[in-house]
Amino acid sequence: QVQLVESGGGLVQPGGSLRLSCAVSGVTLHLRSIGWFRQAPGKVREGVSCISRQDGSTFYGDSVKGRFTISRDFDKNTVYLQMDNLKPEDTAIYYCAADEAFRQCALDPPYYDYWGQGTAVDVSS
Repeated sequence: QVQLVESGGGLVQPGGSLRLSCAVSGVTLHLRSIGWFRQAPGKVREGVSCISRQDGSTFYGDSVKGRFTISRDFDKNTVYLQMDNLKPEDTAIYYCAADEAFRQCALDPPYYDYWGQGTAVDVSS
């Protein structure tokens, strides 16, 4: 059974950094594209970034381009989201998700089959 566990969230001041982790079990990262999503109170879930399983190609939402970086570690079977220059509008619950299909990753929640429970990020002074 595929499971995803997020960690690394917390409270950070504007301009600060956090690194989120998504530990995957039950399947190797070679077989799954992974996406990061976020959902702020009262807002729809938004695609943040994703990394494709077949070639490692990455994609970012417009609001985080140049500030966030996604990466993966096959040995640890973990995907990371490095978040720099954080802004108050980045405050949300962050989720990682796995896509079973063999295709390029997408920043669209319906593409994904398995979801973690989320980790909270609060950017405030």
